Amino acid sequence: MPAKTKNVAREWFNTIFYGALIAIAFRSLLLEPFNIPSGSMIPTLHIGDHIFVTKWTYGYSRYSFPFGSWKLWNGRFWATEPSVGDVIVFRNPVNQSQDYVKRLIGVPGDKIQMINGRLHINGKQVERKNPRPYIVATMPKSMRSVGYYKDNMSIKGNKIWIDNQPAPFNYTVEYKSDKFCNMYSSACGVFYATEYTEVLPNGVEHSIIEFTDDAYLDNTPVFTVPEGHLFFMGDNRDNSNDSRGDVSFVSRDNVMGRVWSIWYSHNYYAPFLSVWSWGNKMRWDRFGMGIH
Repeated sequence: MPAKTKNVAREWFNTIFYGALIAIAFRSLLLEPFNIPSGSMIPTLHIGDHIFVTKWTYGYSRYSFPFGSWKLWNGRFWATEPSVGDVIVFRNPVNQSQDYVKRLIGVPGDKIQMINGRLHINGKQVERKNPRPYIVATMPKSMRSVGYYKDNMSIKGNKIWIDNQPAPFNYTVEYKSDKFCNMYSSACGVFYATEYTEVLPNGVEHSIIEFTDDAYLDNTPVFTVPEGHLFFMGDNRDNSNDSRGDVSFVSRDNVMGRVWSIWYSHNYYAPFLSVWSWGNKMRWDRFGMGIH
């Protein structure tokens, strides 16, 4: 092989190799992007949100790095304690191939219980105030061009209108394939919920939504968080698989980082390359939104 060809090949290899190392180091030590595939954190995070997670906030464990499931070591270094109310990405302790995002509700020693849809921490009912309407709309893509109309409500693209005026309450709109909606008809439609402001014992205020106070996980036994573990819940209280259910307690080692901000958000209205559809696809108001 001529020397010039060898040099070009070596330069390409070095560029790809060192570029990959820099990308891995950046994602492992600083910021890692994730996308939100489920509605368990509505209203804080919507399906189609793409988020940045800060990897340094709580120190580093093996799950901070690629191949963390290989059990190369246990524990954390440069560790700091997360605070109740933080929105955190962690590795599912039951299924090591899944990363979850939830809100931290309990730390070691805390006693957590749901009673008639109300969160109790250490025997005290957590304040839930300012009820207001909330709509979760999951639309089949065939409605993209015609829109959805019922009574005084209309839905087109990202927007919900009431009496021909922008809806005076919060909502989220997502589009699914017609095949999905035909197979799982109960998962598509317009669903009415109530949004509340929840005030955690340390003063952190955040929004939750409830469809009912009598759902599957609205009445639970008392969970006592063991040493070295954390208790997480989704803000969409009636549609979240979290520490109340199969996920159970999460080891501190499984924590990957704190959710920092949304850098991109869309509603699956159309393919990304359909630039002419961006007006109805992109949630421009969520770009750059900080998460608390």
